[in-house]
Amino acid sequence: MNTTAVPSETPRGLAGVVVTDTRLGDVRGREGFYHYRQYSAVELAEHRTFEDVWHLMFRGTLPADAAERAAFAAEIAPLRRLPDEVRDALPALARATALSGPLAGLRTALSLLGAATGFRPVYDLGPECRAADALAACAAVPTLLTALYRLGQGLEPVEPRGDLPYAANYLYMLTGQEPDPVRARAVERYLIATVDHGFNASTFTARVIASTGADVAACLTGAIGALSGPLHGGAPSRALDTLDAIGTADRIDPWIRERVRAGDRIMGFGHPVYRTEDPRSRMLRDIARGFGGPLVDLAVEVERRVEEILAELKPGRELHTNVEFYAGVVMELCGLPREMFTPTFCTARVVGWSANVLEQAADSKIIRPAARYTGPTPPHPVPVLR
Repeated sequence: MNTTAVPSETPRGLAGVVVTDTRLGDVRGREGFYHYRQYSAVELAEHRTFEDVWHLMFRGTLPADAAERAAFAAEIAPLRRLPDEVRDALPALARATALSGPLAGLRTALSLLGAATGFRPVYDLGPECRAADALAACAAVPTLLTALYRLGQGLEPVEPRGDLPYAANYLYMLTGQEPDPVRARAVERYLIATVDHGFNASTFTARVIASTGADVAACLTGAIGALSGPLHGGAPSRALDTLDAIGTADRIDPWIRERVRAGDRIMGFGHPVYRTEDPRSRMLRDIARGFGGPLVDLAVEVERRVEEILAELKPGRELHTNVEFYAGVVMELCGLPREMFTPTFCTARVVGWSANVLEQAADSKIIRPAARYTGPTPPHPVPVLR
């Protein structure tokens, strides 16, 4: 007899089920608001640096002054460089993942980094050692991703620079050129806005693995696997593909009507939590408008017409742009290749994952939910093979 207590009605996908307490942040979907600790994430993106937000997520406070900010940046900078064992393995790894791309390569590269650096199970470590491993992993992820991308393009990796901020250094390693400050700041604001976002699939994956006591690299590798799915982090380039498919303003209405009537999903629209406008999308739309140009004009018009056509064909059903829609536009305008859109998302979210791993590691209880069995009634006699 099964004595496991299982709720009579379990929401599909565990939607809305509270599984733990957190001090890291929350998403208030009906209000169109989310926060990191006690601060609005969008306000942080407007007024603070990526390193400031990293400090907030890991250490609980924003840097109090320029000296504390500089000290944290100086702590991170040397961690951007890869161990020789990892650097030497990257060319072969880039060749092996040529068809699947840098994010797939990152899963293996991050595992190798953890092994080469000597990451130990979080269960066996104290808070300071756990945080040191997490800091090293977060600092190395942009270096790994840009090296894998460049090697895949037949280019040599670009060594990180300790004098550049996180976002500017990422763009520098990606392109080999010091980025325009306006574009670097646009990317930095996007990265800040995507550091964390409640108990999404990848964050929950990271916490489940952390609850087993595994090392930081194992937790982050699992989270990357979850992020790679098109229904999670894999959508920014697909949202931009929608704009490419439409092409010009006169094609918007027939294209959208055909998709809506067919019941197809329009990439870049809709969110499982927000019931109003996604605040990240609103911020990125403003950034895109600051650049201007035909792509931005088309994106704004597509957004307007999708909402109007849905109101006509599906009255009562609200559907707004999500973070991926304008993220793709902003990254395109900043010169990022499309195959690096989701990896760029990952360079921000790794900080949020790591903060969640550190929080989960402080709780020794393993996460082990139950499932409701719906197969044939047991026990059936085992048939004898004749």
